[in-house]
Amino acid sequence: MAYTYETGARLFLLNIALGLGTFIQILDTSIANVAIPYIAGNLGVSPDEGTWVITSFSASNAIVLPLTGWLSDHFGRVKLYVWSVFLFAIMSCLCGLSSSLTMLVIFRVIQGAVAGTLIPLSQSLMMANNPPDKQGSALGFWGMIVIVAPILGPIIGGYLTDEYSWPWIFYINVPIGIFSAIMVWLFLKDHDSEIILKPIDWTGLVLLSVSVGSLQIMLDKGKDLDWFESNVIIALTVVSIVSLCYFMIWNYFQKFPIVDFSFLKNRNFAVGTIAVTLGYLVYFGSTVTVPLWLQTEQNYTPFWAGIAIAPVGIVPFLFSTTIGKNLYRFDIRKISMCSFLIFSVSFFYQATFITEVNLGTIIFARFIQGFAVSIFFLPILQLALSGIPKERLASASGVFNFIRILVGSGFGTSLAIELWTRLEIFHHARLSDSINNFNPVVTNFYHYLYNYNAQFQPEIVDRVLDRLVEQQAYMLSTNDLAWLGAWLFVCLIPVIFLGKNIKVAPATEPSAAH
Repeated sequence: MAYTYETGARLFLLNIALGLGTFIQILDTSIANVAIPYIAGNLGVSPDEGTWVITSFSASNAIVLPLTGWLSDHFGRVKLYVWSVFLFAIMSCLCGLSSSLTMLVIFRVIQGAVAGTLIPLSQSLMMANNPPDKQGSALGFWGMIVIVAPILGPIIGGYLTDEYSWPWIFYINVPIGIFSAIMVWLFLKDHDSEIILKPIDWTGLVLLSVSVGSLQIMLDKGKDLDWFESNVIIALTVVSIVSLCYFMIWNYFQKFPIVDFSFLKNRNFAVGTIAVTLGYLVYFGSTVTVPLWLQTEQNYTPFWAGIAIAPVGIVPFLFSTTIGKNLYRFDIRKISMCSFLIFSVSFFYQATFITEVNLGTIIFARFIQGFAVSIFFLPILQLALSGIPKERLASASGVFNFIRILVGSGFGTSLAIELWTRLEIFHHARLSDSINNFNPVVTNFYHYLYNYNAQFQPEIVDRVLDRLVEQQAYMLSTNDLAWLGAWLFVCLIPVIFLGKNIKVAPATEPSAAH
């Protein structure tokens, strides 16, 4: 019997409900960032201890993500999605009610675990339950959510924390999650996937959990503990590498592996995964370092730093669905090439910023970058999943997003912050070398301050000068990261053409390419 797709308003509501599941999961990866000082103060712990609120969620989320295929086979994709988003809403409520850091971290671990399946499930359910001629539009809408949600996170988090209190960054998920669960169940309860009861590889699960958990904690805490100067970081690295090696060997010989890496044998899947991972590494790195630079060096509040970077989401929000409808008109690889070129131009432009840069210039740069973002994710996603059978979409999407999130977002964020800090140290030292009594600019600077206020002592002037040097050093460091990002996107252009072009169905033709 042929599958009967929803149409009209019912299809629209279904896509909204599936999109909201993705939205709250991604939102929660960034919404707590700006609230950490408030959470730590309210619960009576240090800000460093407060970062476990982020780490605990990320670690458990990363561990469960690649298990999506096995879990969806065992429970059914619809049931798994509904229970995952419902439990996510419940855990969000309990997070807001927490009265101690221990309680909050425990609920965040569970919240991250139940959220691990939401991204690949919402993506695969949207592809499977939209008519072939609507899939491009649906995935355009889904891709817009993936891009916009982490941008809105700091803005919404800063507003709710400032105007209300930090528990509201968790309470906001409750009505959204319950609405998503109810709508998806009402529409898809009779269209669940076939139950396939496979034995679970407990050894592989333990090895994967230890490896990913250790890696995620190492990445999150590395900067605070001075990376490999810390025995804790060294131990976590060794444990992660050893357990990962054991897992890869063990997983390869299993009849029912926890993570099916065989998808990487598909050339388009491998090319798409590499391209999206490296692209996300640069893009998400900039979404962390730019607001950090604005707040620490340019005296922006968290809210205004969020406003400065938010325009990158305007173009995807307005045009992602339209772009999805018209993908069939072009070679998908050429669309990705245009995205990489626009990314590189925007980063080259950002690399020219100076400390006197105004808000309008920053907003313009991010707005231009939005054109690249709008045609970045969806074409690569279509390329990667084009040759995957419909019944294996959840598994493939789980592996695709696992690599993208762990390497592109997790490792990319940590790498960007570490490079930003190290480059500042380099530029600070280089600039300080030029500050001496033989430099007429320095001499004039001291004379100017002395003439301005005779009470200025030499040590006060030294502190003022050091602060100016630090500000310039961070500016140069931010520019360096922009240059690196621009050239990486240039280098990604030939990579995308290693994949084979695919035919995306127009709105008037059915397609088997799921």
